[in-house]
Amino acid sequence: MPSTADTTLVLTMPLDLEVVGTRVFDAPRELVFRAYNDPALVPRWWGPRSETLVVEEMDVRMGGGWRYRMKDATGNEFAFFGEYREIVPPSRIARTFNYEPIGPGHETLETVELEELDDGRTRMISTQRFLTVEDRDGMIQSGMESGYSESLQRLDELLEELKAAG
Repeated sequence: MPSTADTTLVLTMPLDLEVVGTRVFDAPRELVFRAYNDPALVPRWWGPRSETLVVEEMDVRMGGGWRYRMKDATGNEFAFFGEYREIVPPSRIARTFNYEPIGPGHETLETVELEELDDGRTRMISTQRFLTVEDRDGMIQSGMESGYSESLQRLDELLEELKAAG
């Protein structure tokens, strides 16, 4: 069983325009990759528990699009969307990331790398590359760390369920 320190999201800012999140999952890399790229699984972990996610588009291939619509507890809806730039099963996913309410000109590049560890666990390194320091700071001030951490806790729970199901 991984230690709590391993499964805690660690955010760093190695460069002015980047936020890097690192976390370990007690699951094989192929399973983590599947959970990231299966439109039936993504709504079960992506976003806070209090919100509902609908995958409207998820064409997981280089140049393919993705779009998620989220609804909060009060009925407000907002969307996230982008384009896949790189898919290397089961180790790498790179895609653009846009938050619809903000509008054009604030796109980030999200790269998720999955490293297989010797003990059957997976280290995820997720890098968000922003266009401006203001965009980076705005994302951090929006509650990114708590929302992201909650999403990854939900992903951990889903991975345990998928492992048990075989």
